[in-house]
Amino acid sequence: MTDTPLVLFAEFTDLDPEPARELLAERGIRTEEMRFTAAGEVELEQRRAIGIIAGYSTINAELIDQFSDLGIIAASSNGTNMIDVEHAVSRGVWVTNVGHAATDEVAVHTLALALALLRELPEMTRTAAAGGWTDDLPVTPRRVSSLTLGLIGYGRIGALVARFARPIFGRVIAYDPFRPPADEYAEAVSLAEVLETSDVVSLHLPLTSETEGMIGATEIDRMRDQAILLNVSRGELVDLEACRKALDDRKLAGVGFDVLVGEPPAADDPLRTHPRAIVTPHAAFLSDAALRSYEIDPASYIADWFTTGEPRACVVGRPAR
Repeated sequence: MTDTPLVLFAEFTDLDPEPARELLAERGIRTEEMRFTAAGEVELEQRRAIGIIAGYSTINAELIDQFSDLGIIAASSNGTNMIDVEHAVSRGVWVTNVGHAATDEVAVHTLALALALLRELPEMTRTAAAGGWTDDLPVTPRRVSSLTLGLIGYGRIGALVARFARPIFGRVIAYDPFRPPADEYAEAVSLAEVLETSDVVSLHLPLTSETEGMIGATEIDRMRDQAILLNVSRGELVDLEACRKALDDRKLAGVGFDVLVGEPPAADDPLRTHPRAIVTPHAAFLSDAALRSYEIDPASYIADWFTTGEPRACVVGRPAR
């Protein structure tokens, strides 16, 4: 048995754990992957861990309660829906995410999806690949500067999308009941106005019990005919079956999704190959710089907490003092 402070990786994901291991080792903190008994409980010798680096697996109240000295859970993602943040905070445990790591990447990816669909790039590339040329195009793109972009959610990513998009679109509007836009890039409007007047609707929301399934058949029916729906947040925000039907019925002109439900989705999921869908494999965050942040930032927030008593940034759960 050692008294050296211990931080656990909830699991090893596709991220390289070595940068985090090295940073924590410099602070005198050892690291291990979380291990479980046959009964599904954390092994006894790991239950005095002071921190957890969370990946995709669930960190629920039952798991949190197995630790006697836990002080911080650092998610290696922007979303923290896999963590029971409320329970962690009630136990005096800080919770962080990597909210700053890929803001630029996700905003650029959003705009790329929007422009690719509006400029009919999937149809144009299919035409060229089939041997056709200009006169063979079955569609004519709309002029983007005459269109309205509607954002649902105006946090860091939504606001940056608005800043990037404002010189390109004719109008940018946004709905966020908690952080309505107060800048020159987007107009604050109601959810109804976003749905009913936008040519492109883009979702920038966390997954919560309130937002799950918020875009379903009823909401799609309220959208403009031939509108485009984008989702780079969480797949569960959208009723995918309703989206497929709206695409097939040509209610929606297209969808641009970086996320689906149950990732990875089934290999034969019809949205993967739908002619008017662009689906990317949950890669909106991806860049060389962002990967470095995802690998090192959770450990750096744990090191901050270990040294000063609190993480310096990206706090999503703050215990009462």
